Amino acid sequence: MIRSFRLQITAWYVLFFSTLFLGFAVFLYGVLSRALENRLDEMLSTEAGTAAALFQSEMEESKGDAPASAAETVSEMRTRGVVIAIYAGKRLLASSEGGETAALREVLARTTDPVPGETRLSLPRRGSRAVARPAESGGRQYLMVALSSLEPVSAELAVVRRVLYFALPVLLLIAGAGGFLLADRSLKPLGRMVEQARRIGGRNLHHRLDIGPSTEELATLAVTFNELLARLDASFDTMRRFMADASHEMRTPIAVIRGEADVALARDRSGAEYRESLAVIHDESKRLTRLVDDLLNLARADAGTVKLEIREFYLNDLLADSCRSMQALAAAKEIALECRCPEDVPFRGDEELLRRLVLNLLDNAVRYTPRQGKVSVRVEKAGGATRISVCDTGAGIRAEAVPHVFERFYRGDAARSRQDGGFGLGLAIVKWVAECHNGSVELDSREGEGSTFTVVLPQPEKFIVSS
Repeated sequence: MIRSFRLQITAWYVLFFSTLFLGFAVFLYGVLSRALENRLDEMLSTEAGTAAALFQSEMEESKGDAPASAAETVSEMRTRGVVIAIYAGKRLLASSEGGETAALREVLARTTDPVPGETRLSLPRRGSRAVARPAESGGRQYLMVALSSLEPVSAELAVVRRVLYFALPVLLLIAGAGGFLLADRSLKPLGRMVEQARRIGGRNLHHRLDIGPSTEELATLAVTFNELLARLDASFDTMRRFMADASHEMRTPIAVIRGEADVALARDRSGAEYRESLAVIHDESKRLTRLVDDLLNLARADAGTVKLEIREFYLNDLLADSCRSMQALAAAKEIALECRCPEDVPFRGDEELLRRLVLNLLDNAVRYTPRQGKVSVRVEKAGGATRISVCDTGAGIRAEAVPHVFERFYRGDAARSRQDGGFGLGLAIVKWVAECHNGSVELDSREGEGSTFTVVLPQPEKFIVSS
């Protein structure tokens, strides 16, 4: 099997032109062969017609002496390469060959009696063509036969065959060379693309292919490859930022745990002091566990290994349970938490993931709402979809930060987020859970006026896990 694409193109080019040339050669040879045979038939027809006219003239002069008239006619028609024979019924009157040949007998055997008109015959066994034409004189029917060998036609066709045999390898050689040059020229931009692609690695993914003026197909390939590089560059950049942010977030609770342990072990302490240190270690361990769980869930989402547990349940019950779970946190900040679910809202989906979605939204709203503020959540059906809305009276989100709030580890106010215990992963998980259910998350926020997060969930027959 040919491994070189250039040689494959050349081989297909040569095969195409070989087939084209052979088809043309066969067509040309067939047309020329029929033309030469038709020309020979026309010549034999003319000779037979001349013999009939001359025979009738001789019959008038000889006053009906058919043998003598036939002999005189044959003697006067001495055409090179053409045999003239005159028959009266089945009897040969005269022949330019001096007698009846096998070819003449075959002509006579294949000619109907009486002859209705001019008959053209091919005698492949004799290598001849013949024309038989009836003639009438003195009330009797006679048959004029003009016979010629096919050797002149064969000789001319042999010349044509020699020309074709010589031209075929020459044309194939020219086609092969031309095909190779065309393939080489067409693939040069691809070679430049390969060289540039080899120089692109993880450290210079920002580089792009530049092949200059080229064909539309290769230009499209270059654009597609550049788009792929852009996506890879963005993915690598996101991965680097993700690793840096994750390391930073994990370093703080680990440092606290280690510091508390070092302080506790530095000297003998009272039971109350040990309990205080262990409480700090316990709180930081819980914070670190929550961070690891969030990272693990997002990693599974990226890998596409999360399988939804689809079941039927009531979204209003799920929201009511979530509000009860967050009531203690809201009460600690003197925040009024209101759950508005006036009617049953049946739904099919992953109940645990949707519970995580609602809790993350409520947690986010409570954390960033000042004391004596208000957080409300409601669920409703509208336009064939289910909408879950979480509103707060917090500080709102700056306009320039709105497009980034669903990014992992993003915070509009990093210091305050760490103080409140957030990692910047909650809204990223909310967005992922919504997309798992073929839904979306909308944000309406004005700085100083609060925020409203709205999750739009269709009721599909099938859910697809997406990252």
